[in-house]
Amino acid sequence: MNLEEKWPVLCRHERAAEWLRIWTDLGRAPRTIDAYARGLAEYLLVCDREGIDPIVATRAQIALFVRELRTRPSRRGTNVVALDSGSGLANATLQQRLVPVRLFYDFLVEEGVRESNPVGRGRYTPGRYFGGQSRPLVPRMVKLPWIPGEAEWFQLLDAFRLEPIRNRLMLALAYDSALRREELCSLRTDDLDPAHRTLRVRAETTKTRRGRVVPYSAATGVLLSGYLAHRAGISRARGPLFLSESRRNYGEPLSLWSWSKVVRRVALAADVPQFSTHTTRHLCLTDLARMGWELHAIATFAGHRSTESTLTYIHLSGRDLAEKLNRSMTHLHAQRISMLTAADADGTGPA
Repeated sequence: MNLEEKWPVLCRHERAAEWLRIWTDLGRAPRTIDAYARGLAEYLLVCDREGIDPIVATRAQIALFVRELRTRPSRRGTNVVALDSGSGLANATLQQRLVPVRLFYDFLVEEGVRESNPVGRGRYTPGRYFGGQSRPLVPRMVKLPWIPGEAEWFQLLDAFRLEPIRNRLMLALAYDSALRREELCSLRTDDLDPAHRTLRVRAETTKTRRGRVVPYSAATGVLLSGYLAHRAGISRARGPLFLSESRRNYGEPLSLWSWSKVVRRVALAADVPQFSTHTTRHLCLTDLARMGWELHAIATFAGHRSTESTLTYIHLSGRDLAEKLNRSMTHLHAQRISMLTAADADGTGPA
């Protein structure tokens, strides 16, 4: 199904369809194009319903779209983490929906169709009025990524011990090498270097389009050897490392969604429902920080463009922060107490 069939509203807006065709021709990932099409189509539907011409829409009219997203009933019910009301889309989803709308207006500005982008961008500056271009339409909430505690992590590992060797290896590699879901599922047999216990993450499979070589542990190497022997019984051909063993797709490359379903099933069985395919990456990078790795080294390992991105992944536990606070406060308290007792020590205390 093409985008016009999935989102008929795009056919009614020539400029929108043109913009999406350009992104498609430039080779953007299909999932990215689909996300852009969905966000822009939802915006155009609101424009049609409210009688707004999207080509000349104002910032106030785009705010109607934001209000629609913020108040829209969720398919998951009212227990949704949202900006304030407990209903509507989560903040991260709101940001995702606005990205294609902002990029669409960037395109119109570049084409000379309009003079400014009504969505705006930038960081919030206290005291600036609503129309100031330095303030975004929706404030961005930056949340710390969730990572499991020791007990939760061991619960999950116990549950995974009962899984087939393929699933155990995938979890081990995801943690050892801090792999994103697509990077993990896209691994090929020729990406492996067992002699040096490293694997190559190809640029085309990464979020930042930056290739890298990362290590994995000796224990994971044992799992890899066992899985390669198992895989030979499914297919001896070189190609995708992880293969499906279901009746319908036997021998086909394992899909992203299949791996997500595996992780979700095991997470629920282990009573750790917050665990996802990305949690292993968060945990690995946080553990590297706890071991004293420098920020730049962690950013290189993770494949981030800048250390600023790495900071959102690295957060120390409350226990770590408490230990740091205690160490610093002990020194501070000792310094203050020494000042109070110095007067008595030199005999100049109160009479």
